[in-house]
Amino acid sequence: MKRTIRTTALTVGALVAALGLPAGAAHADATAPRVDLRTLIVSDGGPATDAIAAELDTAGTPYTEIDLTQSGRPVIDAAFLADTVDGRPRAKYQAVVLPNDNPFPAGSAEMTALASYERTYGVPQVDAYTYARPEAGLRYPTAGGYSGSIDGVQAEVTAAGKAGPFGYLEGAVPFENNSPTVGESYAYLAQPAPGADFTPYVEAPIPGGSTSGSLVGEYRHDGRRELVVTFVYNQYQEQFRLLARGIVEWMTGGVHLGATRNYFAVHVDDVFAADDRWDTQLNCTPGDVDCPVGEGTPDPIRMTPADVDHATAWEQQHGFTLDLVYNGAGSVDQRSDNDGVDLLADKLIADRSEFRWVNHTYTHAFLGCQQDVTVVPWKCDTNADGSTKWVSRQDISDEIALNRVWGQSAGLPLQNDELVTGEHSGLRISPQQPADNPNLGPALDDNGVTWIASDNSRDPAQRQVGPATTVSRYPMNVFYNAGHASEQVDEYNWIYTSRAQGGSGICEDNPATTTCLPAPLDTATGYSGHIVPLETRIALGHVLAGDPKPHFIHQSNLAEDRLAYPVLNGVLDGYHALFTDDAPLVNLRMKDIGVELKRRAAWQTAVQAGQVSAYRIGGTVTVTAPSGVAVTATLPAGTTLNGAAFGTPYAGAVSGWTPSAGQPLTLTVPSSAPAPAAVHGGAGHGPVTAPAPRTRVPSGVSRPAAGTTAS
Repeated sequence: MKRTIRTTALTVGALVAALGLPAGAAHADATAPRVDLRTLIVSDGGPATDAIAAELDTAGTPYTEIDLTQSGRPVIDAAFLADTVDGRPRAKYQAVVLPNDNPFPAGSAEMTALASYERTYGVPQVDAYTYARPEAGLRYPTAGGYSGSIDGVQAEVTAAGKAGPFGYLEGAVPFENNSPTVGESYAYLAQPAPGADFTPYVEAPIPGGSTSGSLVGEYRHDGRRELVVTFVYNQYQEQFRLLARGIVEWMTGGVHLGATRNYFAVHVDDVFAADDRWDTQLNCTPGDVDCPVGEGTPDPIRMTPADVDHATAWEQQHGFTLDLVYNGAGSVDQRSDNDGVDLLADKLIADRSEFRWVNHTYTHAFLGCQQDVTVVPWKCDTNADGSTKWVSRQDISDEIALNRVWGQSAGLPLQNDELVTGEHSGLRISPQQPADNPNLGPALDDNGVTWIASDNSRDPAQRQVGPATTVSRYPMNVFYNAGHASEQVDEYNWIYTSRAQGGSGICEDNPATTTCLPAPLDTATGYSGHIVPLETRIALGHVLAGDPKPHFIHQSNLAEDRLAYPVLNGVLDGYHALFTDDAPLVNLRMKDIGVELKRRAAWQTAVQAGQVSAYRIGGTVTVTAPSGVAVTATLPAGTTLNGAAFGTPYAGAVSGWTPSAGQPLTLTVPSSAPAPAAVHGGAGHGPVTAPAPRTRVPSGVSRPAAGTTAS
């Protein structure tokens, strides 16, 4: 049948891609379609589409979400999906995400419109979680497949997956099995249906047989492409976090706004100082504010030169740099008490170039309100009129300046605009001090501090404190006051067991934030058997979520039993076993993390406000963003910006931040990158309409529920 001229014009991109011709040939075609860099997510309230939306949110990738459960939602028709701009056909979405392969009633005009749209513009479709069936290119699970739990199963990326969207993975995709009583992963395992053009990307063994079934695969049919996912998940689960990048790269063809990398940084607080030790009989820490004044005998924990040798050897073995957050008075006191001798300080100063260094104030003084420690828990002292007594601006400034001078005299390579206050003090802390010390901001200004650490567990959002921006840090549950595993477990039991089991009952009193252990841990095995795997999973979860916020421990955790290393080894070794070398962990210092977080916040604000637009025509990508907002994008290797190389390599692509002056940025993808393709004619072009507003949907359950492992 003879095609019309209009249809032929629409299929030029498809012919270029199908014949393997240089995409540059399509650049000059004035009729090549414009494809907006935005994803359409059609949700039924289930966790799978929510997870993909969360991944796009994290990366800063624009999307429009339609909730099928809401009345009054926009109707998905030809005019909603495509139109014409300046005489050129426009596809408003570069990808479509559906909750399953067809969430609409039989004979739905909306599904017909989506299929026609995908066919016309070569727009791929992700079936976020669907039943294995011939309509999705797979046999039914009853035909030699499997349906049920795959908790603890190790799936594998196939050769096609490694050569395609999941090439950043070494191969293994372990499925979580965190609880023997909670089903965490339900899946349908099946082989391709007879005659189907289906390529498995991720497979798992079919129980009771010698074959594997697809968990993620590409189904090509009727001029369309679908990524078929047959296991349920939520945004926090490791298996989704491992595959999320590949899902996004597959559906965008590797050309999209936003970027993700995997980050890990570890701050070691209280270096040069000593940390008070937990008393297993008193169930408190003599010398610290959780013990009544005068109770117990302090027995501090402090690193030795041998611990420094271990730390430097560990860094070299893992290609990782620790950030040492130091208190100079700790060394001054040590020398005063030991005839001028401090072997630890001598060793650390000699090896200072092996680490990054951050000012932690001179004496680790509390810089918020003046504390009344005669009661447990402590409270803020008050003036006669009932107002809070605050640590003065001068005292705060002295703590910062004295530690800086001490560090400079020791030759420590410092960044003077970074600061971690003792216990993150000076910043608000509930319930005792719900507001920042009003003297903190001026003291930071006095000392040129522009980045100040905060505790993510109580102050997670980046905010301004005088001239400084906060950098939230994740506390690792490896206690500062434990040098031995038995002490760590004893304190852990005190916090996380009920009163009936000999614990403090904190977990009973705070059920919304703390879960009681079913029974106390064995002090001989509880650290390695329970605490290390849990803390490793939590920290690795932050890494896999692309979260750059640093984690923090204490110098005591590098001393005595060196409790931090099993957790750190679990994170680093676990990561390297999962990812290829071209997707390395990014290990930034504090101020650079702050810059990354600040850029992300500005970008996401602009995206959510509809102030960012981007589209692709052939091999040219055009992006417009507000002046002063840095643009982030992920593009194929070899992409150029104004003739110069764009971005830096990561996971087989290039990505980076580009300052915007409010004028369009024009990027050119290499000729080897597939151009947007129109495969068949069919979708009509209605009047220009604005994309539907971006809305979020609550988490829900689609078929068997995904386990929840949020930290």
